[in-house]
Amino acid sequence: MAGGSARSRAPRECAHDPEAWPDAVVDDIAAAVVQTIARRLAAALAERGLSRRGAADLLGINRQTIGDVLDGRTWPDVATIARFEAGLNTPLWPPLARR
Repeated sequence: MAGGSARSRAPRECAHDPEAWPDAVVDDIAAAVVQTIARRLAAALAERGLSRRGAADLLGINRQTIGDVLDGRTWPDVATIARFEAGLNTPLWPPLARR
């Protein structure tokens, strides 16, 4: 299910244990993709020693947006993901979404 009611809940709310985000078990395929993006983004920031504020300065993306993606509070749009990937020179989108 994409859009509509699926997006009325944050991705982390699709997890069996939302408090375990981004490592919780997730059955919803779209939430699983966002979960992978959040994990890869966190790893890329850690590798570079970037805080959320430092990433915001580097990427030109609002710190709150970065936090919302990392914490699973939002469904990031394609433009935001593209900016993350280009600015960090790191692929974030999973190569193939599987259930």
